Amino acid sequence: MSLIQKQGLTSEELQMLNSEMNKKQKSAGTTWLLWFFTTSFGGHRFYLGKTGTAVAMLLTFGGLGIWSFIDLFLLNGMIKDTNERIENDILSEIRLLKSAEHNSKLAN
Repeated sequence: MSLIQKQGLTSEELQMLNSEMNKKQKSAGTTWLLWFFTTSFGGHRFYLGKTGTAVAMLLTFGGLGIWSFIDLFLLNGMIKDTNERIENDILSEIRLLKSAEHNSKLAN
């Protein structure tokens, strides 16, 4: 997430963001281990939440190894993209909570 997106957050909200990221982010080490041991079955893609392509890999045995080899070069970007999506989802939830709190204060 960019610094600009984080600037509007209070220290409490930043702490909440960091706490949630620690719980939900995907580990590069785990992803690489899954790629190594379950590459033909798409285990690493299931872990990253890419269920559709994971099922395709499962049914084709990793595209007969071709897709598995390609993932060797794409995996770091996939991990980064997944963690950015998770962070943006958490940020949206924080902003939604902030908005709900603001609206409840206005209603009272």
